[in-house]
Amino acid sequence: MQRTRRRIGRPAPTVIRRWAAVGVLAFVAFLYYQPLRTYFETRGALAGRAADVQALQVDRKRLERRLAIQTSPSALTREARRLGYVKPGERLFIVKGVRAWRKAHQPEAQ
Repeated sequence: MQRTRRRIGRPAPTVIRRWAAVGVLAFVAFLYYQPLRTYFETRGALAGRAADVQALQVDRKRLERRLAIQTSPSALTREARRLGYVKPGERLFIVKGVRAWRKAHQPEAQ
């Protein structure tokens, strides 16, 4: 019976290869860390900006509708009447005390 002796001084070549592979993987992970972190931060910022753009588009549509309403002839006439303008040939009547009259003639609490 023959015994095989283990070498105590040097590790086996497979152990060295495994540690080398672990070292290479750790180095590759180190190289990819910063670009991946930047990618995910940018992706999150992009999602936030997309939400901002969508909210701004909704606001823009609302403002465009409001502008279309405000520039209609009836709206312009209504605003001119509110400011006290009259059409040529019309008479201006100023009625005072409307609030007091409404208050006095208001129906009883229902």
